[in-house]
Amino acid sequence: MLRHILLVKFTKQTNEQDLANLEQAFYQLKLDIAGIEAIEFGENNSPEALNKDYSHAIVMSFSDLAARDAYLSNSYHETFKVLFVPMIDDILVFDYTY
Repeated sequence: MLRHILLVKFTKQTNEQDLANLEQAFYQLKLDIAGIEAIEFGENNSPEALNKDYSHAIVMSFSDLAARDAYLSNSYHETFKVLFVPMIDDILVFDYTY
């Protein structure tokens, strides 16, 4: 299994409806792309104030490295980025196998 973690700072122009649409679009990826086992989308609620202004995390679980690599080059992913990338002020991506 592989975890693909995104920590995101959204632009100031990104509103609640944009985030709701984005969350649904992430869940749709799981239906459209083989090898995605699970997707979680959540807003930071830590009281520690160590998030460095990253407001949301998206955690994707893939069956293996090949599934992640196939996702990255999938046409659905490329179309999805048209929605997602303009909302991003900053992003951190971290993948690991387990």
